Amino acid sequence: MSVMSEPALARHPGTQETGVKKPGSRRALTNPLASEQSTNDRLRILLRAVDPDEGAVALESDLVARVSHHFLVPSADRVWLALAVLRAEFPTRDRVIDTIRQIRLDGAEAALRRAMRSPVRRGVLAAGHVRPVRVVINATVVDVHHTARTGLATGIQRVVRKTIAQWVQSHELVLVGWGSTYGGLRELSTSERANAIYGSHPQADHPQSGEVTIPWKSTYILPELAIEAERTTRISALAEFSGNTTYAIGFDCVPLMSAETTAIGMGGAFAKNLAAIARFDRVATISMAAAIEYRGWRRMLSGAGMTGPAIEPILLAADAGTVSDAELATAREALVIDDLPLLLCVGSHEPRKNHLAVLSAAEMLWREGHQFCLSFVGGNAWGGRQFTVQLKQMQELGRPVQSISAISDALLWGGYRLARATVFPSLNEGFGLPVAESLAVGTPVVTSDFGSMKEICEQGGAILVDPRNDVALADGLATVMFNDNVNDSLRAEADLRENKGWDQYASELWDYFHIDSTVGQASMNHSEHND
Repeated sequence: MSVMSEPALARHPGTQETGVKKPGSRRALTNPLASEQSTNDRLRILLRAVDPDEGAVALESDLVARVSHHFLVPSADRVWLALAVLRAEFPTRDRVIDTIRQIRLDGAEAALRRAMRSPVRRGVLAAGHVRPVRVVINATVVDVHHTARTGLATGIQRVVRKTIAQWVQSHELVLVGWGSTYGGLRELSTSERANAIYGSHPQADHPQSGEVTIPWKSTYILPELAIEAERTTRISALAEFSGNTTYAIGFDCVPLMSAETTAIGMGGAFAKNLAAIARFDRVATISMAAAIEYRGWRRMLSGAGMTGPAIEPILLAADAGTVSDAELATAREALVIDDLPLLLCVGSHEPRKNHLAVLSAAEMLWREGHQFCLSFVGGNAWGGRQFTVQLKQMQELGRPVQSISAISDALLWGGYRLARATVFPSLNEGFGLPVAESLAVGTPVVTSDFGSMKEICEQGGAILVDPRNDVALADGLATVMFNDNVNDSLRAEADLRENKGWDQYASELWDYFHIDSTVGQASMNHSEHND
């Protein structure tokens, strides 16, 4: 991977202007000269990116002319790069198109001078310095903006961390997030990087400024859900114009397929995400069910003259985490009530998780005289108030039921092992990780009879029910909880399953994203503005 930045590389004796970052080496995010980066410095960075040989000898007096020579025919990828470097901000689609038109009408030099006169300044009233820029070439840039900032350890964040933790062991990655205004990517600080990979620094400081990291002839991977408007707008332009290869993990299309179960505004935000992903080269969905949803969306793109990304399912991992005897004892104390058989439900309390149906089915069984306890493990979420109210009412009636939001891996894996069965009657899931994890440790599960949940259970170990039918759910729970023969049979089936580890998933995902290094050129073909 080559790294280009001015003036640090040019002004430090013994350092080549085009620094090659060796695998495993670390590069400081900032340097004492960063704020001094001038317009000419950025011109040199741009010139070295588009023509390394000429950039090394260009004189200051004819920099603009030398750079302009490479834009006489305004290719979209070079225009995108020029705007990102000269303005210290990733351009939007409109700005790229406007600049291409300016070059055709007024010439390259006039258009580039306009860009040079309006770099983005930071600070109050935009009166601060222009952020320094660097161009990374032949790099793998992984956008983990949200994962680097959160302590959440379930769902998307769990997938992202498990995946990149495997990748960093054998591949050189540039882990990045976005600036405070989502104007451009910046490499993560040491503590942010640790939190992105391990979740160990959720309170890490997030620098409000720093070098704008610009990928060029590189790979950009988005393994998390991006829904911020400014972020998705600039990602969309990067995918359409920059010429970088662009890949994403596709989790689900719940905000479209089950919009009634999501927060107000989520549908519109998710649509912006899809608008960006439409320009990507490849999407790896986490299940066949998710692939069906994404492929349905892709078919609609033909109405806008777009083909969309290649979409293939790569089933998520389902490894069995380990716990010590002491951790298992701690989990028993936290999750098991009055030494009763444990029914475990893992997941947040948003409406589509269908936890109200679980409470209803459990109440039916308690009224029939069955003895068991029910523990929910997962955080609160949008739309969870009704669940909280009903849970409290049932507790006041003396029902052995509880909800725990603060969890650790030890508590989670201990719970799976202690449970007589788990229940996951979701109405829509991209994968249904709690189903796979429960089966991986050999614990039977009652889950929905469609979508990714059914897909995960093809090797056995589960009872499939209609999640919209509380009676059917109660019958399924009664069968697995109180029929020893059925429970033993399902455990035997679960023990015979072939479970995929995170190392295998990460390897399959990496291979899919790197089958053909030339695939990135397809992103440029999406635009009629590329010559």
